[in-house]
Amino acid sequence: MAPQEVYRLDTGHGDYRPEGWHHRGVHSCGEIEPVLAGVMDELQAAGYSRKEIFGVRLALEEAIVNAIKHGHRGDPTKEVRVRYRVTRGGVFAEVEDQGAGFDPKQLPDPLDPVNLERECGRGLLLMRSYMTSVRYNDRGTCVALCKERTS
Repeated sequence: MAPQEVYRLDTGHGDYRPEGWHHRGVHSCGEIEPVLAGVMDELQAAGYSRKEIFGVRLALEEAIVNAIKHGHRGDPTKEVRVRYRVTRGGVFAEVEDQGAGFDPKQLPDPLDPVNLERECGRGLLLMRSYMTSVRYNDRGTCVALCKERTS
């Protein structure tokens, strides 16, 4: 099944809670670990490989940290909404912030020699490297991550 048939970006006004999805709210980087642990537990229970688990964890952590640091500018009064679903065929996650959004096409290339020593800017590259697909809503406030199972 193609990823777009399994999940959709919802920036919703209303309650979008399809069956099998988990919903968590995160306000600070200190709250990320329990969310990641829940996803990792499900991936392990479903028999995903160590490599796939590593990649999903890294990509999801980057997405959540980006939402907190860049989307909310560290404001702990704002909530990052994390939704995820693990199936035998893949893992799907959405990370949505309450920020102003951004255009991912406008970010500098982290592999450009002038950017190699920058402290930030590699999160999107990592997400794209480890996930099957990475998509943003039109406002740039919600990222959808999909990892199709390979093992």
